[in-house]
Amino acid sequence: MSKIIIKNIKGLVQAGENIPFLLKGVQMASLPIIEHAYLALENNVVIDYGKMDDWQGITDWRGVEVVDAEGAYVFPAFCDSHTHAVFSSFREGEFVDRIQGLTYEEIALKGGGILNSAQKLSTATANELFDSAVQRIDKLIAGGTGALEIKSGYGLSVDSELKMLRVIKRLKQHYQIPIKATFLGAHAFPKEYKNNPEGYVDTIINEMIPLISSEGLADFIDVFCERNYFSVEQMQRILLAGKKVGLVPKVHVNQFSILGGVKAAVDLGALSVDHLEELGEEDILSLQSSNCIATLLPACSFFLGISFGDARRLIQAEIPICLASDYNPGSAPNYNLFFIWSLACIKLKMTPEEAFNALTVNAAYAMGISETHGKIKIGYTGKIILTNPIPSFAYLPYSFGENNISRIF
Repeated sequence: MSKIIIKNIKGLVQAGENIPFLLKGVQMASLPIIEHAYLALENNVVIDYGKMDDWQGITDWRGVEVVDAEGAYVFPAFCDSHTHAVFSSFREGEFVDRIQGLTYEEIALKGGGILNSAQKLSTATANELFDSAVQRIDKLIAGGTGALEIKSGYGLSVDSELKMLRVIKRLKQHYQIPIKATFLGAHAFPKEYKNNPEGYVDTIINEMIPLISSEGLADFIDVFCERNYFSVEQMQRILLAGKKVGLVPKVHVNQFSILGGVKAAVDLGALSVDHLEELGEEDILSLQSSNCIATLLPACSFFLGISFGDARRLIQAEIPICLASDYNPGSAPNYNLFFIWSLACIKLKMTPEEAFNALTVNAAYAMGISETHGKIKIGYTGKIILTNPIPSFAYLPYSFGENNISRIF
C-alpha cells in the first residue's frame, strides 16, 4: 500500500464532486481551481483533497510520501481520444513533398498517405509494431497523457487489420492507463480495390467485423467519410454493421469537404465526430440535437496548412468540444497534448480554461471513461500531473514548447 500527500499546492485544478461529465457552451469557460490546496492518493486512487486550512495532517506516517508543491499546479492528466499511434514507420518524405507544393490529397492519389503506411505495415511483424508503439506511448505518457484511444486503419486487409488490433490489445495489457481500440478498416481503399470499392466495403462488413467481434478486439468503429474515400452511404452501412456487434461509432468527417456525414453519424448514435475543419449549418443543427461531441484536431491543421476547426462557432452553438492529438505519421506526427493546448488557444481562439476542459472532462467523455478519468474526484484513478513552480495556470499554454511537468503520479 502506498499513500502520497501533495501539500501546499498553488492551484488544484479540475477538482470537485459535482463537475458534469460533459461541458458545453459557457460551461467550458468554467474551471474549478482550489488555491493553497492538498491532494491525497492511495494506490493511485484519489482519497481526499481540499484547502490546506482544512487538512487534518498525518496521524500514521507508515508508507506515506509527502510532496511539497509550493508554487506548482496539480491537475488530471490529459485524455487523448483520437490517435493512430500504432504504425510501422514515419513518413517524413511526404513532409518534404508538401514543402515542395504537393497537397495531402495529391500525395494520397499518387500512392502515398494512408496507402504508404499500409504497405509498410503489411511487412512488419506484430512484435515490431508492438515494440515501436511502446517507445512512442512511453513518451506520450511522460508528456502528460493519461488515457489513450488507438485506431487501426493502416492494415486495409483482413490479416493486417487483425494484426494491428491484436497489437493494440497487447498494449492494453501492457499499460496501466486506459487504452481504447477503434476499428478503422474504412480508412482508405486498398490498391487492389481501386476499381471495386464496394468489394472492399463488403470485406469490411462480412469478414473483418465478424472476426474482430469474435476476438473482442475493438471498442469503437470509425470510417473516414470524405471525397475520394468513403461515401456517406458506405459509412452508414459500415457503422450499422459495427453497431450490431456492439461497436460504438466514432467517425472522421468534414476534413476537406462537407458531404452530410455529420448528420448521418449523429443519426446512428456516434459518440464523436472528428476533424470538422469544414462546418456547415446542417452540421451545427445535427450536433445541437444530440450528445455527440465534436473532436477538433488542430495539430493536423497546423501540419498540413489547412483550415482550423471553428471552435468559437461550436461553443456559441452550445456543442461540446473535445481536443485530441490525431497522432499519426502522415498528417500529425505530434503526441504532446500541451502543444495541442497551446494551438487551441492560439489558432482556435479558445481560452486556457476552455481548451483544458476539452482535453480532460470532455476528452474522457469522448473515450467513454468519464466515471474514472478527466477530473480529480474521490475514487477516480487517472494519473495526476504536478507542474514545476509557475506564475499562473495560463502560463502552461502560453509557454508552448516548454516542459513544465515536474512529476506524474
